[in-house]
Amino acid sequence: MSSPQSTERLGGKLIIVSGPSGVGKGTLLRRVRESGLFPLVMSVSATTRAMRPGERDGVDYYFLTREDFLARRERGEFLESFEVYPGGALYGTLTEPVTRRLAEGKWVVLEIDVKGARQVLKTFPDAVSIFVQPPSFKDLETRLRGRGTESEESLAKRLAQAESELASADEYKYRVVNGRLDDAVADLTAILKKC
Repeated sequence: MSSPQSTERLGGKLIIVSGPSGVGKGTLLRRVRESGLFPLVMSVSATTRAMRPGERDGVDYYFLTREDFLARRERGEFLESFEVYPGGALYGTLTEPVTRRLAEGKWVVLEIDVKGARQVLKTFPDAVSIFVQPPSFKDLETRLRGRGTESEESLAKRLAQAESELASADEYKYRVVNGRLDDAVADLTAILKKC
């Protein structure tokens, strides 16, 4: 693990955004990026999962072999990394692309889970941490069911994970409730203006 660093010293800002699946983090971030008010760039994660049709290496993900991923992790090249389930795909955030963009004066956005956020904050304790939450747990369940893309078993796992993540919201400097998208965009914009 690397020693704590300052994002300000590098010239940019590091923005960590977390929240349960289905809360609308991606839509919220896209709307704020499209406003053009901030020099936001999304961090590209690395993964060992197979590339899907239409995906591009270095754009959607950095697609690595498991061996390469593990070797890079051993060399300390990741800000954070995790395994979805034992023997499954590995995901992580490579340090070099993030620090390069920070040095360019960019505001780098990491859309990562709570465990990943904890890892990143050890290296960059001055990162801006924002937790996106639903108005209620019931609202989140309704959103996830409305997708119609998952089995009951898969949905139950997502909801259990969401409950765990929501319990960690106090670890973040800021919270945004995504009930009405326009209000959430305004709230996130106000937070970023303070940074």
